[in-house]
Amino acid sequence: MTDPLLSPSRCQRILFCTDFSDSADAAFEFAVDAAIRRPGCTLVLLHVVHEVEAQFWKSYIYEIENVDDEARRTLDRKMADTYLARLPSGLAARVEFRVGPEATTILEFAAANRIDLIVIGRHGRSGVQAALFGKVAERIVRKAPCPVLVVPLEYTSSPPSAT
Repeated sequence: MTDPLLSPSRCQRILFCTDFSDSADAAFEFAVDAAIRRPGCTLVLLHVVHEVEAQFWKSYIYEIENVDDEARRTLDRKMADTYLARLPSGLAARVEFRVGPEATTILEFAAANRIDLIVIGRHGRSGVQAALFGKVAERIVRKAPCPVLVVPLEYTSSPPSAT
């Protein structure tokens, strides 16, 4: 008998979006779980550097050589340490970085790469960015070309309910 949770699925490309917040970390667990349950699935880890922030830093430190290369190495290390080290062996995954407005960039990436499921945290980093990322998640839910799983940080911090 075939396990229905491990049977072939039309969901073969899962996009996990991260801003390296606690909320994104909580969503990562769901993205990995969804990918494991779908044989042959590829998990794509995407970090979007907000365009305004990227331009500010680029212009602020323009005199430093190879600033783009160093920034890329830093992001690669952060992605490897935060997420890739936690992937189970055998799970196909790839990392992507983009620069631009978060929601638009994520939506364009999902459409261009025929993503079947987007997994995202409900809120991003603290303060103003938490409100911003909440709006990013809301916009993605409204305009995504595929299903979206939005994971609230509170869900992962509360104990499982007894049944």
